[in-house]
Amino acid sequence: MDNFALLGQPRQPWLDLDSLKAAFLQQSARLHPDRVQAANAEEQAAATGRFAELNAAYNSLREPKDRLLHLLELESGATPANVQSVPADTMDLLMETGETCRQTDQFLAAKSRAASPLAKAQMFEQALEWTTRLQALQERIQLRRDQLLAELRAMNDAWNAAPPAPSPLRAGALPLRRLEELGRTLSYIARCGGQIQERLAQLSF
Repeated sequence: MDNFALLGQPRQPWLDLDSLKAAFLQQSARLHPDRVQAANAEEQAAATGRFAELNAAYNSLREPKDRLLHLLELESGATPANVQSVPADTMDLLMETGETCRQTDQFLAAKSRAASPLAKAQMFEQALEWTTRLQALQERIQLRRDQLLAELRAMNDAWNAAPPAPSPLRAGALPLRRLEELGRTLSYIARCGGQIQERLAQLSF
């Protein structure tokens, strides 16, 4: 299934999320199962299936890493290989995130064992320091994500200039290898951001 076509979006790496959401809400109102409550069971089941497909398409396209995976599948006709290599420009950030999270976990474990009022007060001050450190790292992760999204937006030009599908010349005119690298990098960046956010939530307790 082409999720871009389902939601009336251009098949390209970067999408305007406001336009995507507006298209989703418009189609949701049209396809919602409640509109066929008076229909027979078969028609109601079909409506529920169409609505589920619409939700899945929207969730796929609004998340950049999932959108790129879907786009690669459409353009190449196959699921990209599960390559585990980390791009060099992202490796340092991943390693720093891993080490910072490990140290934060050690602090959180020590904090949970603090019993005396003095120890708890000291832990509170240290928790603020760890929060500041994690927030600074979170800002760097967000900056890297913004850079990747800007590159995706620039890549739309290649998609707009490529021969239309299903031309056999289309795949050769598209930077699919770079698109795959960006998708993989965005996945790693999202994982880093999730790990940082999880520790920030634990520190707030």
